[in-house]
Amino acid sequence: MFGIYLKRELGRRKKAALVIALGLALGIALVITVNSVSAGMTQAQDKVLQSLYGLGTDMTVTKARTAPTGNSSQGPRFEFDASSDEDEEQSSDRVMTQGGQALKSSLVTKVAKQKGVAAAVGALTLNVTKVDGSFTRGEAQSSSGGQSQGQGGPGGGSGNSTAAPQVQGGGASFDVNSYSVAGVDVTDQDLGPLAGTEITSGKTFTTAQADAKVALVSASYAKENSYKVGSTLTISGTKYKVIGVATPDSSESTTDVYLPLKQAQTLADAADQVTTIYVKATDSQQIDTVKAAIQKNISGTTVTTSADLADTVSGSLSTASDLAAGVGKWLSIAVLAAAFLVAALLTSSAVSRRVREFGTLKALGWPSRRVTRQVVGESIVNGLLGGVLGIALGLAAAYTVTAISPTLTAELGNTGGGMGGGGMGGGPGGGGMGGQSSGNTLEIALSAPVSVTTIALAVGLAVAGGLIAGAMGGWRASRMRPADALRSVS
Repeated sequence: MFGIYLKRELGRRKKAALVIALGLALGIALVITVNSVSAGMTQAQDKVLQSLYGLGTDMTVTKARTAPTGNSSQGPRFEFDASSDEDEEQSSDRVMTQGGQALKSSLVTKVAKQKGVAAAVGALTLNVTKVDGSFTRGEAQSSSGGQSQGQGGPGGGSGNSTAAPQVQGGGASFDVNSYSVAGVDVTDQDLGPLAGTEITSGKTFTTAQADAKVALVSASYAKENSYKVGSTLTISGTKYKVIGVATPDSSESTTDVYLPLKQAQTLADAADQVTTIYVKATDSQQIDTVKAAIQKNISGTTVTTSADLADTVSGSLSTASDLAAGVGKWLSIAVLAAAFLVAALLTSSAVSRRVREFGTLKALGWPSRRVTRQVVGESIVNGLLGGVLGIALGLAAAYTVTAISPTLTAELGNTGGGMGGGGMGGGPGGGGMGGQSSGNTLEIALSAPVSVTTIALAVGLAVAGGLIAGAMGGWRASRMRPADALRSVS
């Protein structure tokens, strides 16, 4: 009886049911869209952090670079052979540590022994500035100034004057190229610079290559410089064999070349030193506790967690994330509340137009609870219909965002000498290289994934909207008396 009556009443009031369902659908669709876009923002931010931080890394330990003393020179120095033949190609590399101040390798073991630390590895980040080109020798040429005659003394006089010789032609033509190098602990590559990459060509380091002259290159750097497995890479006069090409799992990597840690230390004249210690905690819920312990027991260091790094992400990604989390959330709540209110008012209004119907049913013996149950049942069906429409609209909106894939930029700020931290030396002449800031700016394609949890939330909102509307309409219907039906007839 309940189902038959429900079907008949909904069929009679199709327009009213559709209006209520559409109101709920718009609110639910907006909630789905905002949730999916927010999830896409979180994924995009995770991609930025993974490309710079490394998968499985919970925190890094670094040390801020100290200010140079008055007698120390931080400027670059390049040396060329002045006695070389004309037009002979010359090349010089400047290798400098990048990021924070160098740490002793023994600190890696000390960090690993801290309570709550599962593993710790050290890495040395370098910046290599390569200058190559050639000098062209100029030629000295003299020009005759002509002949001059004078009448100035007895018998007159005459003389010739010749202009000073001038150098013409010559000069220098040099190219400047800057790239980053990471020294990797080959005994534990699951933590550190290589953790967020996949070897797509060749092979990675083996434990036997701890001090071998071998290298991995990033996919973008290999393409730019035509490197492949078996090629030879020369850094500061040392030749390295390329054994593999590393492709980032999520986004562009800031590292161009990977070397065994000992080789990187030799290049930078930084024996037994690292610039970053990558740390993995035993429990992801205790990261703040581990951070506090490291800072307390190892003075002078800066511990940066993924949460700290996330706070420094700026650019359009951060702006869009703030809008989705702030404005989008409150807009969804406002629209959803308005949809619930409209559904409740429309249901109550529909009940007021069914006075004769409900009064007659009560006169036939229907108790108030049965009338209320009938109205609530109709409202829940309207809510579920609105939920279906809302899910369809929300999925369409999320698919549209994913299909368009708007590009967002993420800029990583300085966290006190941590990941991607600045401090690169200047280029020739002392000028800043400028590559560091661009290396910390990544472009991320935004997607809008819809999770099962979001769909479940939409269904819950649909049922809640139906219950709220049904509760208001049912309360009004339960207060009607059989006499009301007679008055409506008259």
